[in-house]
Amino acid sequence: MDDRVVQFIAGLRAAGLRVSLAESQDALRAVEHLGVQDRAQFHAALRTTLVKERPDQPIFDRLFPMYFGSGGPPFIPAAETLSPEDRAKLEAALRALAGELSKLLEMLAQGRQPSHEDMEQAARAAGADQARRPDQQRWLTREMLRRLGLEALAEQIEKLLAELARLGMTPEGQQAVLDLLAANRDALAEQASQFVGQSIARRLSERLPERLDEADLLQRPFTDLNQAEAQELRRLVGRLAARLRTRAALRLRKGDGKTLDAKTTLRANLRTGGVPFHLHFKRRHLKPKFALICDISTSMRPVAEFMLRLMYALQDQVTRARSFAFNDHLEEVSDEFVSARPDEAIPRVLHRIPPGHYSTDLGHGLANFCAQYLDAVDHRTTIIFLGDGRNNFNDPRLDLFALLRRRARRIVWFNPEAQYQWGAGDSDMALYAPLCAAVHQVSNLAELGEAVDKLFIHR
Repeated sequence: MDDRVVQFIAGLRAAGLRVSLAESQDALRAVEHLGVQDRAQFHAALRTTLVKERPDQPIFDRLFPMYFGSGGPPFIPAAETLSPEDRAKLEAALRALAGELSKLLEMLAQGRQPSHEDMEQAARAAGADQARRPDQQRWLTREMLRRLGLEALAEQIEKLLAELARLGMTPEGQQAVLDLLAANRDALAEQASQFVGQSIARRLSERLPERLDEADLLQRPFTDLNQAEAQELRRLVGRLAARLRTRAALRLRKGDGKTLDAKTTLRANLRTGGVPFHLHFKRRHLKPKFALICDISTSMRPVAEFMLRLMYALQDQVTRARSFAFNDHLEEVSDEFVSARPDEAIPRVLHRIPPGHYSTDLGHGLANFCAQYLDAVDHRTTIIFLGDGRNNFNDPRLDLFALLRRRARRIVWFNPEAQYQWGAGDSDMALYAPLCAAVHQVSNLAELGEAVDKLFIHR
């Protein structure tokens, strides 16, 4: 069932719905918890986790039966609705008209299901194997039924009724035959509709994503990314990092000129009365030192992934970078990136500190940091906090934050939320912001790249 849910999510994305990776995981967890026995409950669980906007609900409702249809109601056998005497007369009429009645009418009258091959052949003849859009389902169903011969039944039914009357079947018996044919005809129409729908669904799930516009993707919020967009954005991180690396290197070269050290020069030339001067110059440390502290709670994981990727692509422009991750506690994760590339290291970090629900505690993370990792911060270190400042109403430990501010060169905060959200609910961002040298909104890769670039301007 997990595979079918994944295919359904792919179909929703192909139909234009934005379903993020986090929402996909929520849907799979909901199905695991609730099961699929109660169809209404199953439908509600998926719609609750996958649909964010009201206009998307009709699309969801139209696609759901394509992926999770039962195949349509079965045909009713003649034995269930006709008396033995009428059933014998029906069989005699069908034999008498052999060669004049279509195969479809015989199946409807006897309650025999069309084979999968019959349905596949009719669907292919109707063009269902080329369908790509859900709105084609109704027309293709009608065309498939025509190929099966449903539209030509009226004249043949008249022949069958005339033969039944000749064999002495009562009007009541003939009506029972008509009711049987009508019920099985409706069942066939529903089966054909679901067959076409599932054919479209398979193609929606298998359809390769179109090449995404780079400019649009850079502006796409991290929380709205689907799987294909996230993969494309990972590729763009490398290109963005290359541009940032070039700009940082140019700044380093430009700022590598000599700076006169007046104090050392005067002291060195006291023995000559200050003449002639032997000039001394300061040795400038232009490459910055960073300590990156990342919130990897559920809401922050997409942002944290791209931040870690970007920072570790710029390591050659940094004297030293140490990375820390926290949710309900804080751990150093720098070593993960020493032994492995980001594609391997980031999943390890995310697995090492599970997200949990409503468990974020930055105050406790600050206590862990100050107790165990204070050596990572000195007067040359820029501390970068990545998080939304939401602390689940725990103690924000502003005293420890102020301690880090005094010890570090500067503190910069990257927050995916807009300023108007600071202080709302459990957000402590309004308390932390005045203690920071700068706060940057980083809701997408373009904003994140711009914020990281500014780190190399203020050395």
